[in-house]
Order: sequence, then structure tokens, then C-alpha cells
Amino acid sequence: MSSLLILLLQFTGTAIGQRVLFLSVRVGDEATLPCNYVIHDQGECESTTWLFSDSGNSVALVRRGQIGNHAKSDRLRVTEKCSLLVKKVTEEDAGLYTCRQFSSGEEQEGPDIQVYLSVVTMTGHQDNDEVTLRCSVKTYGDCGHTVKWLFQGRDVDKDHNDIRRSQFRCSASVTFPTSHFSYTPRSKLFTCSVKDGSNVQAFSLQSSGEDTAATTESDSRSGWWWWIIVVIVGVAALIIINAPVI
Repeated sequence: MSSLLILLLQFTGTAIGQRVLFLSVRVGDEATLPCNYVIHDQGECESTTWLFSDSGNSVALVRRGQIGNHAKSDRLRVTEKCSLLVKKVTEEDAGLYTCRQFSSGEEQEGPDIQVYLSVVTMTGHQDNDEVTLRCSVKTYGDCGHTVKWLFQGRDVDKDHNDIRRSQFRCSASVTFPTSHFSYTPRSKLFTCSVKDGSNVQAFSLQSSGEDTAATTESDSRSGWWWWIIVVIVGVAALIIINAPVI
């Protein structure tokens, strides 16, 4: 996914004693999962193991600094500080990540560092003369997030009768006529607000679909002008050719 197609705000985390962190990131972005209390003097994070758990399943993503052979392997990287970098995040990446330190033997040193990663998905589709945008959050376990759409950074008030909103526990949608916002990029109008406890994040829309639509409309108008010019030039040429010579 190119940088031009990604409009986002960097995720933030809420830490409890730096041992439990909650991070939210949108689909397609990168997520850096920090590992605090790392044993010093690790040349290649040989004392660090990263575990991943979702709904009842648990797998070792990184064992003693080495990335294992699994579906996520090509999207993972261990940083210099033994953090786990997840590239091109997908919904399946939502879950609990545990960083664990081991001594030269098999004995664990220090506490587990738990990172709860939630993944935000934003989609949109057009149905005749209306556009519906949807924002949802996938979490580890029961979702306690509050999701809603904002218009120009604020709640949609009663004055916007042409905007319909639907809000659920971990998802929200907004529907509006295409004609109303045909000349303004939707990424500048609508943002998805995701609240997890006291942590609130605003995620912007991707510009791909909307800008393509706006460009298509502009190109279409330009195309019509070119046809008009061609017709005028052609008619003028015929008149000159058929005009009697004096």
C-alpha cells in the first residue's frame, strides 16, 4: 500500500506500569510493539521471545531473537531494542502480544510485557447516489471500544439532516449523498473516532477511492471540453475547404 493511499494518525498507547499496553492501529499501517525491561547486552535479542495469542490460540512469533516460520513471518521484524515491528497490519493481527525475557538458560527473567493490539478497519461503498462509510475495531477478547464518525472533527448535529449515522458497540457507519460532498475530499470531512477508556484516537479516511472519483469527474468534464474543441476545429476546417475561391 503506497504512502499516497494511506492517511492516518500514528497510534498511541496507554500503559499500566509499563507492563500492560493498549495500542490501536489501522489496517495497512505498521505497528511497533515495545518490550520494556529488556535484559541488557543483547546483541541480537537472543534473550527475547515474543508470543501471540488470539481467540484461544497461542504461537511463538519470535524465539530467542529469531523469527519463526509462520504466516506472519514476512511481515515481522525485531528492532534493535527488541521491539516487535508488524508491517502492513491486517485484522488477523489483532490480539495479545507477550514479550518475555530469558536468561542464558531457560529460566524467565523479569515480568511479562503484554501488548493488546486492536485493529481499525475503514471501508466505503457507493450505492446509486449515496455513499456509506464504515469503521470497525477488532480486539482481543470482548471489545470495549466506542466507535463513532465525526464530521469536520465534531459530532454530526441536527442541522445535517442529509447525514445518517449508525453506531454500535465496536463499529459505526455514516451515509450521505454523493452530490453533497462531490467537490470536497471525504478524508477532510469525515474521521473515525475510536475511544478505549481514556485513550481517544481519530483515524482519517484513505484518499484512494474518493480522490479517484473526484478525479474521474474532473477528467470527464475535461474530456467533454476536448471533444467540443475537436468538433469546432473540424467544422471550421470543412468550412475553409468548401469555401469558394474568390
